[in-house]
Amino acid sequence: MIREKIFLLILPMILFSKIVSFQDSLDLVYKNNNTLKANKLKVDEAQSKVDEAQSYDFGIVDFNHNITKTNHAGHIFGMKTSSREVESVDFIIDNLNYPEKRTNYETKVSYAVPLFTGFKLDKAKQMAKLQVKAQEAKYTFDKKQLELEVLQAYNGAVTAKEFIVATKKAKQATASFVNLANKLYQEGLTTDIDVAQAQVYDLNVNSKMKDANNRFDLAIAYLKFLTNDNQIVDVDNFAQIIFIDNDLKNLQDKAIDKRDDLLWMKYNTKTMKEKIDFESANQYPTIGMHLEYGYNNDNLDYDTSKQDYYLGVIGLKYNLFDGGLNSSLKQRAKINYNKTKIYFNQMKDGINLEIEKNLLTLLTKQEIYKEKQKAIILAKKILKKSEIMYKNSLINMSNLLLQQALLQKARAEMIMAKFDVSIATAKLKISCGESLELKGEQK
Repeated sequence: MIREKIFLLILPMILFSKIVSFQDSLDLVYKNNNTLKANKLKVDEAQSKVDEAQSYDFGIVDFNHNITKTNHAGHIFGMKTSSREVESVDFIIDNLNYPEKRTNYETKVSYAVPLFTGFKLDKAKQMAKLQVKAQEAKYTFDKKQLELEVLQAYNGAVTAKEFIVATKKAKQATASFVNLANKLYQEGLTTDIDVAQAQVYDLNVNSKMKDANNRFDLAIAYLKFLTNDNQIVDVDNFAQIIFIDNDLKNLQDKAIDKRDDLLWMKYNTKTMKEKIDFESANQYPTIGMHLEYGYNNDNLDYDTSKQDYYLGVIGLKYNLFDGGLNSSLKQRAKINYNKTKIYFNQMKDGINLEIEKNLLTLLTKQEIYKEKQKAIILAKKILKKSEIMYKNSLINMSNLLLQQALLQKARAEMIMAKFDVSIATAKLKISCGESLELKGEQK
């Protein structure tokens, strides 16, 4: 019965738990990550401004229905005039000054449209479209930056698992040392100090195991946060990022051509240039049209043959003097454009420096990884010979444990070096404007 209850408790965890690959993790991030969702809304917001700017081309149609009740002499006379109800009796002084109160019903449809805005509306549309492209580029850039965070969490979890495996191997070795020390002590070939030293080292290995498990739990927790998926319990194999190109000039040229943040700044620069023309549009006249059709009556029973009206207006507005306001706005737009150009060029220099730094870092990490691989081979050989020497009383337990510690350290450093190479490769790849998606690559 107890076993059945325990099974029922852990069944949901078994059914809904996930072991994810790196590509699975990326797919979950693309789908669920709240930061990406918020950034996608910025693209939608920019598109809404394009729609807003374009809507002015079609003008605005309004429907109005007003009900007015008043004893105001001027209003009443105007209402009667609008509904063509004025009679000669209305011109009598008493009737003009003290008319009977009136309820007036006014219904009208109007249409207003700008015909010419001094190119201001056209520039507003161009600026809005450029900002859509800018936000799309920024979204893609943020997406790739998030890919790097996912890789750090994912490979961090895999690395922690490899630490756990390495620590288990160390645990097996130290357990065998404890047994060996006990056996030799019982045979009178060593002292109880050797046994105690082996036991202390075995306890230290237990601590390292707990630390490795904690690293794994933290990495999985962060992966859950990034993917917004709490069902993840484990990760698949190590994600090896592939990037084969060590030509610095080629990488820098590629980055300038493909970097999304540079493209974002490029569109911002173009927007600032359009802003100059936008502000310059104030020097031109504006022309608009207003059309209106409606009815007026003291009740809702309109006689459209007598009480309707139409109105058509084409107006021109030209600013003769603004105290230098337009000139100031134009000058400010030029300053902002020049500032953005400077930032744009500075960003190019920064990207070139970033590529060089990331390439040098990767080459260094690759060399370190090769050295760590060689070190672990040597450490294994030394430990094996040291164990034989201990059995033959040529060295003490301290020396044997030292060699075991050096092997464990070599394993840990090789695992960490492998992780460092993956992150350095990813940073270089992303800094060149590429994605970390493994689709189409060997996973």
